[in-house]
Amino acid sequence: MEIIAIGTAALMDGFALLGIRTYADASTDEINSVLTELARSRERALVYLQQDLMTADIPMIQQLRNQGGSILICEIPNLHAAGEYRPAVEKLIGRVLGNSILELRLD
Repeated sequence: MEIIAIGTAALMDGFALLGIRTYADASTDEINSVLTELARSRERALVYLQQDLMTADIPMIQQLRNQGGSILICEIPNLHAAGEYRPAVEKLIGRVLGNSILELRLD
């Protein structure tokens, strides 16, 4: 399984230290190309993608998320806004179970 991280250079430094293949400050075309090649190779992969790139105009992101399968794309917060980060899944949980469930703490 391949692990890849895509985002700003500052955020990618930590992933590179872990030995993860990184793409720092990549263009949308470059990101689309990397994801297309992953899909073409049919290799299992985990892709960490910086939060703001999830909504960028990158066709393969939506295609991979819709088709499911062997490539998992995980959103990671922007480095400068990590404290305010709320994953998209929180909205889904709030709609299904109610927002109060997100306030509960299991100690």
